[in-house]
Amino acid sequence: MGAKVAVIYYSATGNVHALASAVAEGAESAGAEVRLRRVPELAPDSAIDANPAWRAHVTATPHVEVATLEDLRWADAYAFGSPTRYGNVAAQLKQFIDTTGGLWSAGALANKPATAFASAGNLQGGNESTLLALYNTFYHWGAFIVPPGYTDPAVHAAYGNPYGIAHPGAEGVPSEATLAAARYQGRRLATVAARLLATAELTAVA
Repeated sequence: MGAKVAVIYYSATGNVHALASAVAEGAESAGAEVRLRRVPELAPDSAIDANPAWRAHVTATPHVEVATLEDLRWADAYAFGSPTRYGNVAAQLKQFIDTTGGLWSAGALANKPATAFASAGNLQGGNESTLLALYNTFYHWGAFIVPPGYTDPAVHAAYGNPYGIAHPGAEGVPSEATLAAARYQGRRLATVAARLLATAELTAVA
């Protein structure tokens, strides 16, 4: 049984978008049905226009559908991605997360595997604390955290972050090694989700 995976992210200049696309590809390679979704931009045009890379990314990605709460209700598993903002989740993604209270109180977000990925300006720019902040949300939802750990050589080749794949933006666009690790993280999430679904189905039959 293939899982349904929602990959939800915010990206300013495109690095997190590249990671999200790779996570989605990895999940699809494991037989998952995937929804790749971006959250709405909150920054004013003046701020976006001040950074050509930011404006270029906004212009290039209107085809990516905007995330809704229905995407969360639909999914069997979640992957959330954010750039780092002072070691924390970007306001755009946090604003979306803050609208999930109704689903949370109804138990609609519980017992689903979840993972996260991030990008900061450099290797020590707050990537790990941003990932852990996202996992704090998943704890409250009652989700099952599925980090990459050190379960595949791809993780070691991409800076070795066991919490989630993270990219240092100062190095430019994500390398193929980093994208390969992101695909692995998506594949791992989808595989775990499928196993949980199969177990639930067997339990129901028994």
